[in-house]
Amino acid sequence: MTKKWIISLILVIGLGGLLLIKFASVKHIPPPLDTGFVFPTAKPLSPFSLTDQFGQPFNNSHLAGKWSLIFLGYTSCPDVCPTTMAKLSAAFPTLNDESNLQVIFLSVDPARDTPERLKQYSAFYHPEFIALTGEHKALLPFTRELGMVYAMVGEGADYQVDHSASIVVISPKGEKYAVFKPKSDGKNVPQILNQALIADMQIIRNQF
Repeated sequence: MTKKWIISLILVIGLGGLLLIKFASVKHIPPPLDTGFVFPTAKPLSPFSLTDQFGQPFNNSHLAGKWSLIFLGYTSCPDVCPTTMAKLSAAFPTLNDESNLQVIFLSVDPARDTPERLKQYSAFYHPEFIALTGEHKALLPFTRELGMVYAMVGEGADYQVDHSASIVVISPKGEKYAVFKPKSDGKNVPQILNQALIADMQIIRNQF
C-alpha cells in the first residue's frame, strides 16, 4: 500500500469518527417540550423507602421497567391536587397504551393521609394509580431530590400544605428524566393541559 493510500485511509477513518461523535451528541440533545423539559443529564435517585396505599413498602425497585409520573400533594388539598389527579385520570388510558407507565401520587401529609385514606383517594381517580407516603424524614430528602418542595401552613387540624404542582418523569431506569410544569394563559389558573402532556410523553419515549 502506497503512502498516499495510507494517508487517505487515515483521513477517511478520522472523518467517520467525527461523524459518529456528531450524531451521538445530537441524539442526546434534550427535545423541546410544550409543557416542560427533559433534563440534560438523567439523574439516578438515591435509595428511598416509602409506603403505598396498601401498607406495603415501595422503593427504587418499583420504578424499574416503567415510566413513572410522580405528583406531590395531599388528600385534603382543595384545588391543585384534585384538578391534576382528574387530568391524569383522563390521560392515563392513552399514556399507558403500552402498559409501561404508572402514575404515583406522593402524599406529604402523613399525619392525616393514612394508607386507608390514600387507598380511597387514589382509587377514586383510577384503580391503577399508586399512592405513597412516609415519615417526613423520608419525604423531605426524596422530594428535594425530585426538585419539589412542600411546607405545612396554619395551625390546628385544618392546616394546609403548600407544595409544588409539577409532575416529575422517572425513566424505566429509575432516573429523574423530565418534568412537566403548569403553564398559565394569563386568564386561568396555571395547569398542565392533557393534550400537551400526552404529546410530550410521546416525544420523551421516542427519544429515550
